[in-house]
Amino acid sequence: MKKIGILFGMENTFPPALVEKINAMKADDIVAEFVQVGGVRMDEPQKYAVIIDRISQDIPFYRAYLKNAALHGTIVVNNPFWWTADDKFFNYALAAKLGVAIPPTVILPHNKHPEGTTDRSMRNLIYPLNWQELFDYVGFPAFLKPYSGGGWKHVYHVHSPEEFFQHYNNTGDLCMTLQHGVVFEEYYRCYVVGQEKVHIMKYDPRLPHHERYVKGNPPPSSAALKERIEKDALTLCRVLGYDLNTVEFAVEGSVPYAIDFLNPAPDAEITSVGQDNFAWIVNAVAEMAVKMAATGEDPAREMRWANFLAGKPPAKASRKGEPAWVAERKRGKAAR
Repeated sequence: MKKIGILFGMENTFPPALVEKINAMKADDIVAEFVQVGGVRMDEPQKYAVIIDRISQDIPFYRAYLKNAALHGTIVVNNPFWWTADDKFFNYALAAKLGVAIPPTVILPHNKHPEGTTDRSMRNLIYPLNWQELFDYVGFPAFLKPYSGGGWKHVYHVHSPEEFFQHYNNTGDLCMTLQHGVVFEEYYRCYVVGQEKVHIMKYDPRLPHHERYVKGNPPPSSAALKERIEKDALTLCRVLGYDLNTVEFAVEGSVPYAIDFLNPAPDAEITSVGQDNFAWIVNAVAEMAVKMAATGEDPAREMRWANFLAGKPPAKASRKGEPAWVAERKRGKAAR
């Protein structure tokens, strides 16, 4: 019997609905349950074929457990290695190279020295910074927000250098980005599941949290805009390796700017997303998890240390052409 486990925190509606949906599908030898975990041995045998992770971003113990589970054959959604490595600033820069529209963005030094460091730790940092150069590049209005994080925490809408410094001086040792504020005519949040399915939701980030998903979910204003949103959402999730994510687009002048797409544990509570969106995400994730459990793909297929586990010699980079690890990744994806 193959098990699909749901690892979650304060959510009340999505995890039980997902377990109920998967079990109602009555797939051969596949059942779903809430994950049960205690102290974890390093040689912990595989218990789950698939784990849907909703909470490890907040609990390091869970993140370490999931990495070990992946090592022993469990498919984890989302991949805990990629998730651990990612940050929003890198994702913005990567997306821009892929041709996705991204507002001008800069990463900023910590306002206060991180704990355990002093001014001597920062001797490579230019001081004072050329703030005007950064402001000229980004432009106002702008958003000051953490380089990695979620839930709209520590996000500030600033309209001038004075407003910027008012908030920046209170960010402590957080690492922040400053991004041009798109003056949007339309705004969409998209669920992307299995790097294949996209569900576009009309969204208004200016409203209270429980009112942001627009009732009736009107579609994008044109077929071309809808197509571009779907294409860019899939491009981002495929290159980042996320099987469950939300991608947000702010549309200005018919251009969908990708604003936020590091959401590997996206909001899926019925009280905030509404009944129709909730039903879509429950069904899509359930179908993906059952398919993963049935096919049993190797979760370590793109990890460089996987070759060592198979007794193969480490790959060497070629002096000409692409590095060996690039070719390995391509071969791995082609075999999927």
